[in-house]
Amino acid sequence: MRRGRAYPRRADVVIALPQGTHGVHGVHGGDLVAALPPTVLAVVAVGYVLLAVRRGREPKGWSRWRTAGFLAGVALVVAAVTGPVAAFAGTDFRGHMLQHLMIGMLAPLGLVLAAPVTLLLRSLPPVHGRRVGAVLRRRAVHLLTDPWIALLLSVGAMVALYCTPLYRITSTGGLPHHLTHLHFLLSGCLFAWVIAGPDPAPRRPSVPLRLVVLGVAIAVHTALSQLMYAGLLVDVPVPAEQLRGAAEIMYYGGDIAELLLAFALVSTWRPARAAGRAGPGSSPEAFPAGPASRYGR
Repeated sequence: MRRGRAYPRRADVVIALPQGTHGVHGVHGGDLVAALPPTVLAVVAVGYVLLAVRRGREPKGWSRWRTAGFLAGVALVVAAVTGPVAAFAGTDFRGHMLQHLMIGMLAPLGLVLAAPVTLLLRSLPPVHGRRVGAVLRRRAVHLLTDPWIALLLSVGAMVALYCTPLYRITSTGGLPHHLTHLHFLLSGCLFAWVIAGPDPAPRRPSVPLRLVVLGVAIAVHTALSQLMYAGLLVDVPVPAEQLRGAAEIMYYGGDIAELLLAFALVSTWRPARAAGRAGPGSSPEAFPAGPASRYGR
């Protein structure tokens, strides 16, 4: 028998993980999963820019501010899931809250106010534009675009995450953790679109009703952040210092995002234009069945 260096058996190798991390998925699998969101977002951003450049050459043109807003939204999501913010979120609950603020509240503002649906409809041939409009007029879309449903999916999901054992499940990493990020991004975009999105929407409620829904969202965020600061009714097993810091991020950061959303809503409000053309409790915005070329900037 040859004598040489004694290697430890597989059972003797133990990897210690810092408390509060989101877990490890294996070297290759973890790298692949971590690289997927930035890659998808980069492809989407390139597609948006290409369409915006083409529409910019037309007489109607395309707003550069919308393009800049979309790129800013993509950049916020990428910054949240990679680099220092992701590392901070893996070891500290305050980083986790900053990450969710960027993904679920700030990034959707840029993405939605960039009017991606309008850009898509203007870029498609009329026959395909009508098909997209037909899909967006379906009952399922009407249900999702109800402001109270959008509120439940976004703000309600945050309450469920922090006031139930759900956070303990998603904070272990893996698929639940990534699905949580995806849910907050999509629900944040849905809420921003329903409240103040420039894209036409099916049976969009009146501006006063949307302001009421936004006010409820602000109240819920405020109450949740105060409960979190006091350590009451939340199920988040982290040190008190991190819990209070995360509550402050939710309180002040959430206020900024929601005030920006309110400003976007009231800055485009045209009460006189809406009068006489909309039914009770609804605005005139809807997906028309006509050619996509009817959509403006």
